[in-house]
Amino acid sequence: MSLKYQILARKYRPQTFKEVIGQESIVKTIKNSIKKSRVAHAYLFSGTRGTGKTTLARLFAKALNCKNLTNDFDPCNECKSCLEITASRSLDVIEIDGASNRGIDDIRQINDTIGYASSNTYKIYIIDEVHMLTKEAFNALLKTLEEPPENIKFFFATTEPHKVLPTIISRCQRFELKRITHGLIVEKLKDISDDQKKQIDEDALHLIAHFSEGSLRDAESLLDQLFCYSDEKITLDYVNNALGFIDKDYFFELDKNIYESNLKFAFEFTQKITSSGKDISYVVKELLMHFRNLLSLKLDESSLDYLSETIRKKYISQQSLYTNEMLFYILDEITKASIFYKNSFNSIHLETLILKIIKSKNLVSIDTLIKRLVKLEKDLQGSAPSIKNEVKEEAKEFFPPPSQKNEPLKIKEENKQVFSEKTDNSYEKIDFSISDSSSTDNNAAVKDNIKVEEKIIDSINSKNTEEEKEIDSPSLKKNETILKDQSHFDTLIRFTQIELEGMQKN
Repeated sequence: MSLKYQILARKYRPQTFKEVIGQESIVKTIKNSIKKSRVAHAYLFSGTRGTGKTTLARLFAKALNCKNLTNDFDPCNECKSCLEITASRSLDVIEIDGASNRGIDDIRQINDTIGYASSNTYKIYIIDEVHMLTKEAFNALLKTLEEPPENIKFFFATTEPHKVLPTIISRCQRFELKRITHGLIVEKLKDISDDQKKQIDEDALHLIAHFSEGSLRDAESLLDQLFCYSDEKITLDYVNNALGFIDKDYFFELDKNIYESNLKFAFEFTQKITSSGKDISYVVKELLMHFRNLLSLKLDESSLDYLSETIRKKYISQQSLYTNEMLFYILDEITKASIFYKNSFNSIHLETLILKIIKSKNLVSIDTLIKRLVKLEKDLQGSAPSIKNEVKEEAKEFFPPPSQKNEPLKIKEENKQVFSEKTDNSYEKIDFSISDSSSTDNNAAVKDNIKVEEKIIDSINSKNTEEEKEIDSPSLKKNETILKDQSHFDTLIRFTQIELEGMQKN
């Protein structure tokens, strides 16, 4: 058994700037600083895991001390300094773990040894996970960091730059490393597989790249594990079985049952997940990504280009089963559930979530309801004139307009008894005659009613008589249209009706 085996992440670690992927702007800046001799005394490399922070710091240190730089300002990897740095045994490039050397005594030791002469051009301190240093340790480093000797360089690496003191960051040039893109990871994994003479499906490479979430080191570690799993060609099924990933076909089957509103599939789906030993929190996360992919495809048909062609075709065929509003609702429900339950997701929670998703097929969105209400309002506005005319005709029949000669107003017999035989809110007929069988109190009330009504009628007639006399005057003939105004007549009739209503209540 050979003892010289190196894991893929270390074996294929970049040894030149040319091999670094996904960080072109940072590489260009570093090369130009070497070319123009404008190298700062401190640099801070920040970014997520597996993006190349420590690798770039080592390459930078190697290039600064290399005796035979290439024309492209890459280290030669052949001189003594390059070989020592590659083997991590250089006395002039000191790597310090900030997590285990985080106290003020550790920083004091750096301050005490910083003045020692170096055998190369520069003496370089690389402090990894620098955010783990204590506040006192940072403060002890401030003076040295601000005015170090000319041959001293500090390279800091951290995944949490917000924990580094602002006074430290202000003394450094900062490089923010971005995640490695999906396509670059797939391309790198292909090169490694070819070099290792291993056959692997492209779908499997895409799945590894997706799960690594922009970390090249994570992707290389997963690929290393798969090479140990089987000597045969590595397929998508191999990846799902070996690494515990969920098969996308589970979600595509769910799409079909959502479209068919098959509620019982929620229990079947959860049973399949739990029996296969999948972590439910991971399944919910992948479920969220599945519906996110569907929505992305509906909004932009050219999206999801990072997926394999086979998976992308399946997504294209499935996206027609949903509306945009439905996908928005599903994404919202999954997000709420994942926040509410966090890491306590169990099978019952998953069943409830799937049931809500399936029932969303029959939900009507607020936007749809608003559109329907607006349409209904427009339809009603279009039919409003005809309804208005019908009401006017009915009103004319019940309240006839006065004659053109302005004769004294005479209430018709039927209106004298009742006003509302033609309306729903009808009044009962009132017999104003005095009955012998009626009690004295009732007779008195009826007499009062008759007197009030006669006063109202006399008032109306006298008003019309006065207006008729005024019309005979030549100076007021031009105002003849005022007397024909229907609203004046309607007001008087309404007044009479209110008075009668009040008498009836009493």
